[in-house]
Formats: sequence, structure tokens, C-alpha cells
Amino acid sequence: MDLNHLSSMIINAAINVHKELGPGLLESAYQRCMVVDLENDGLKVKSEVPVPIFYQDRKIHDDGFRIDLLVNDSIVVELKSISQVQDIHKKQLLTYLRLAKKPLGLLINFNEVLLKNGITRIVNSQQE
Repeated sequence: MDLNHLSSMIINAAINVHKELGPGLLESAYQRCMVVDLENDGLKVKSEVPVPIFYQDRKIHDDGFRIDLLVNDSIVVELKSISQVQDIHKKQLLTYLRLAKKPLGLLINFNEVLLKNGITRIVNSQQE
């Protein structure tokens, strides 16, 4: 499945979750619902995926961060439920993509009246 089709499926799942729950809940509630929706669509989903940090070819931390959702082992989904997405959140997702060596990420902020206003797509141009 190509990345564009897969990212569309993830966005549709997020829209379904948002329509049902609305804005204002904790990120963890949206995360669990996203897993259910994506698995119902036949996708492989992992949540809270630990990713080690390497520096100068040395592992300095076994799980330096945790990916909220990893879909089909290719798209990193970072979920938020905040008043406004800041540049630091986009940079955080790009860092996750680079450390995990994944090609594409979606930053989804569920704390929006219209969810499409809370979706940011980030491409890892440094992917090997």
C-alpha cells in the first residue's frame, strides 16, 4: 500500500474518532480509539513504540522517546490534544521520523472544532 493511500486511511480514522468523541479529551483516549479504528480497517498498528537514541554510533538511551502510533511499520502518528500546535511539535515529529528512519509522519491535534485544521503531514527528506 502506498504512503498516500495509507495516510488517507489514517486521516479518515482520525475524522471518525473526532466525529464520535469531539474535541477536549485526553490524548490517551484518542490514541486508544485510533488503534481500534485502524485495526478495524485491517491495518497493522503499534502504540507507544520505544525508539532508542544513537549518538556517534553509540546507543545512549534504549527508549529515548515513544511513538504514539506506528502504522504498517511506515507512518509515525503523533497525537495531540492541545489548544494550538506549535513549531516545536512539528520539529519533534520530524526528529522522531529521523531517529526511527520512517518516511512519513502525521501530527494530529484532536483539540480542534474542525479536525482538518489540526492535521499536519511531515515528510522525512533524510530517510535512507
